[in-house]
Amino acid sequence: EGMWLLAYLDKNYKDMKAKGLKLTPKQLYDVNQACTKDAIGWFGGGCTSEIISSKGLVLTNHHCGYSAIASLSSTSDNILDNGFWAKSMNEERSAKDISLAIVQRMDDITLFITSQLKGVAEKDRASVLAKIYTRYQDSIGKGMDSMMYKNKTLQVRCFEFLKGNAYYAFVYKRFYDVRLVGTPPQSIGKFGGETDNWMWPRHTGDFSMFRIYSDSLNNPTSEFAASNKAYTPKSFLSVSMKGVKEGDFAMIMGFPGRTNRYEFAQGVKLASDDVDPVIVALRDIRLKAWKEEMNKSDDVRLKMSSTYASIANYWKFFDGESLQLKKLKVFELKSGQEVAFTKWAKGKPEYENLISDVNKAYEEYKPIALQRTFLSEGIMAPYIMQAAAAGYSLEENMKKNDMAASQKMVAAMMPGISELPMYPDIMRADKKIFAQILNKYYTTIPVSQQPALIKTILEKYQGATPLESFEKYADDMYTNSVFSNKDRTIAFLQNPVWDVIKDDIGYKHIAAFRENYNEKYKPLIDSFNMKNAALGRTYVKGMMEMNPKVNMYPDANSTIRLTYGQVQGYNDFPFMTDLDGVVAKHDQNNPEFMVPEKLLELHKNKDYGRYALKNGKLPVAFLTNNDITGGNSGSPVLDGNGHIIGLAFDGNWEAMSGNYVFDQKLKRTICVDIRYVLWNIDKLGNAPNIVDEMTLVN
Repeated sequence: EGMWLLAYLDKNYKDMKAKGLKLTPKQLYDVNQACTKDAIGWFGGGCTSEIISSKGLVLTNHHCGYSAIASLSSTSDNILDNGFWAKSMNEERSAKDISLAIVQRMDDITLFITSQLKGVAEKDRASVLAKIYTRYQDSIGKGMDSMMYKNKTLQVRCFEFLKGNAYYAFVYKRFYDVRLVGTPPQSIGKFGGETDNWMWPRHTGDFSMFRIYSDSLNNPTSEFAASNKAYTPKSFLSVSMKGVKEGDFAMIMGFPGRTNRYEFAQGVKLASDDVDPVIVALRDIRLKAWKEEMNKSDDVRLKMSSTYASIANYWKFFDGESLQLKKLKVFELKSGQEVAFTKWAKGKPEYENLISDVNKAYEEYKPIALQRTFLSEGIMAPYIMQAAAAGYSLEENMKKNDMAASQKMVAAMMPGISELPMYPDIMRADKKIFAQILNKYYTTIPVSQQPALIKTILEKYQGATPLESFEKYADDMYTNSVFSNKDRTIAFLQNPVWDVIKDDIGYKHIAAFRENYNEKYKPLIDSFNMKNAALGRTYVKGMMEMNPKVNMYPDANSTIRLTYGQVQGYNDFPFMTDLDGVVAKHDQNNPEFMVPEKLLELHKNKDYGRYALKNGKLPVAFLTNNDITGGNSGSPVLDGNGHIIGLAFDGNWEAMSGNYVFDQKLKRTICVDIRYVLWNIDKLGNAPNIVDEMTLVN
């Protein structure tokens, strides 16, 4: 258990060494010398990647590269379905929306930040903190290299840790010229689809490959340039051909996104009982409507595949989280910890009433908590509402006839509006989504909390059921609103005039819901969040005082971390899967489980080359007991020598409560075996040139 900060690994070193680590802490993290952290990339801001050659070759998950692969695919050149392998650097393809950041160093700025926050009222804390961050970041960035800082190839970011009891700054070099080197067909990279997602045993070849490019001085550039050369890294990972056995040391370095391990019991209960089930229901509406249209057309499928995969991934996540939080009795566990804390806190004025204050705050918040969930996951989900929201944001400027201010806002919004997939087939699905989400809102949120517009709709568009009324309303909106069509939306934004939209049905809809939320519920929700943050900060401070000898790790927050443990199965499951399992699952009638004919042929001939196990089988995936979460996708799984043995790509269903608690018995990381990666490149992809670029060690 634990997502450890690299600069303080000496605190864990004795335990790591006992478990099998052969490296020193400085070989893992050092500011002045090349080390493992120099080979780890923050991929696209939401995944992890690693450099595995002296020429900037990068390995990450297929699902991390999915958006880039999908955007480079078309019906005439469908690399998403068919795969792609560059036989030379000239064949590599620019992944325009992908960037990759490498940590240069981290600095403890706790004393600096806390001294600046002295005397600041809680209601002002967030805004003051943001200004302190900006001043600090600008000072460090401009001092290091003002030009690189200006074009964002050098970045400085400040982060809060332990709920505001510590602060660190991270310096990054960010590369924007990233090119696709190779990807297996999605029948391998996404094998098992949503059916197998979060499940073990697993047989997914979840990997893709990219390359970082730099200028002639080996510095990152802010965009693609034909003159750029392959980046020469300070450090890169060697690839282990030795393989793994149960009990072997395994560590993972990466950028875990978010956990809430110090959450209050009431926060856990709210998530499991209320928020998570609503998110699942709302995402289910979107997925079913999109799938219906995607099944009719390859063109629509390619356009929507990345968005669909992203929404589906966390649709299943929240479903599993709700289930496992209840099954593993996490509320009861947290409640027990709070009882112990309250007992310790007796007679300590700062802490003795804390848990009762927490429970009171949640009691007031719970009746309105779903307002925020419905706004972000429901009301704003249809593309027509995202377009209408752009118009709504201009209302004040339009009423004042301030065209200059409107145009400035439009310039910032236009890239996002231009990318909305408002194609006719997709808008057909969007209309269904709109009506069904409105119906879900009507049947879930108390009538007293709903905008008056709901009653007006039901009276004007009378149907046999509320859903039928909302469908009639949707017909009207998707026929007559300016925002039902991207061209009309853009034309309006280029010349935003109040009289054009003041009576628009789409505008009036978004305005009714936004005003209902902003005027009645946002102030209450903001007040709760402020109280909860202060209470959480005090709670963690108290826990550190209560347990001074415990080495507490901070929650994940997208900063670079290390987790260590062993290769380990769970329950009665084997710790490893092989290609026999892939073939056993193969189903020509199920797109989630279809594999290429060439894979079946190679399996039949047992053509595994040097990548086979001693028993003649080809390894596919294995388990470790490492502590990961979203953001670790694509992270290298390393042996005790720091050689890559696999890629982390998923957690397991039985421990979907992992954002709130680490279950020693059940929590596992699902990893694709590096030998399956190499076999796919070499044998299936016929691209030995890529394997030859790596350093393989036995």
